[in-house]
Amino acid sequence: MNRKLTRQIRIGKVVVGGAAPVSVQSMTNTKTTDVTGTVHQIQRLTEAGCDIVRLAVPDREAAIALGRIKQAVGEVPLVADIHFDYRLALTAVERGIDALRINPGNLGDREQVAAVVKAAGSRNIPIRIGVNAGSLDKTLLEKHGGSPTPQAMVESAKGHIAILEDLDFYDIKVSLKAHDVPLTIAAYRLMSETVEYPLHLGITEAGTVNSGIIKSAVGIGALLAEGIGDTIRISLTGDPVEEVRAGNEILKALGLRNSGPTLVSCPTCGRCNIDLVPIATAVEDKLKFVKKPITVAVMGCVVNGPGEAKEADVGIAGGTGQGILFSKGEIIKKVAEDRLIDELFMEIDRLIEEE
Repeated sequence: MNRKLTRQIRIGKVVVGGAAPVSVQSMTNTKTTDVTGTVHQIQRLTEAGCDIVRLAVPDREAAIALGRIKQAVGEVPLVADIHFDYRLALTAVERGIDALRINPGNLGDREQVAAVVKAAGSRNIPIRIGVNAGSLDKTLLEKHGGSPTPQAMVESAKGHIAILEDLDFYDIKVSLKAHDVPLTIAAYRLMSETVEYPLHLGITEAGTVNSGIIKSAVGIGALLAEGIGDTIRISLTGDPVEEVRAGNEILKALGLRNSGPTLVSCPTCGRCNIDLVPIATAVEDKLKFVKKPITVAVMGCVVNGPGEAKEADVGIAGGTGQGILFSKGEIIKKVAEDRLIDELFMEIDRLIEEE
């Protein structure tokens, strides 16, 4: 697919925009003042494949804690999420944060915003402008008919951008989020036509793991397929590690990321003589600990096994009380049903060692 080339920014070690790979972000749900708990969660997120981690900074204590957190997690790029109080942004910059998420129009007067911009600019710290449909200015809503529209969201973002540009600051990233998928897609499309700044994609307040992943995959996936978007976050009610896994799967499905395993499994039908669901679930769980980009197939019968999954690096297909282990469409051997998973992962280990 042809991606729109945007301006590049750098968040710590991660490049965002231009031809850089689409990055996956998440946000901690620990109290930022709980340094030990927050550091542990950041480590879990990065182990799952998270590129950039955002932290809430609601008060001075949280801003001060950023320094200890940054020191503990090393090169992991961290973003401070700040609203209304410019002093929190200044403290976050002093404590070594890699990026800021603020809305300049809500941060204070021009002098206060200028202080933040000066501090960020002196350390090459980018700023993300985050527009949410649910918190648009009332005057702007009235201008656009009383409810959030793509035009209202883009106008809000452009207003914040203008404040930064007027201060000669261009190290900017933009997001325009709503829980409504069509509204979000339309807003990002319009924004992509309007500015060259990198776009952070997301469906805000998407819901729980099941419904939220579906909404995010539809909205974010549609935009990425059109070449729009430079970094993504899946917003879920639950463990943020699930956000990272979902984000990586969306990128892999679109061919935008080649990291970690890909599971191929059939939906089963009347030909299936093996209890495939628990086998596929167990394989999926074990694959979470595999880092290599390998395609693994779990199929219900020999018809869908080496045939339809012939491109898989390795796979298993069920039979009656037994199954087969295969690789690239070629049968390796027959295996007893209770040994299928073990034999599969022995072959995965062998392939990884060979590579």
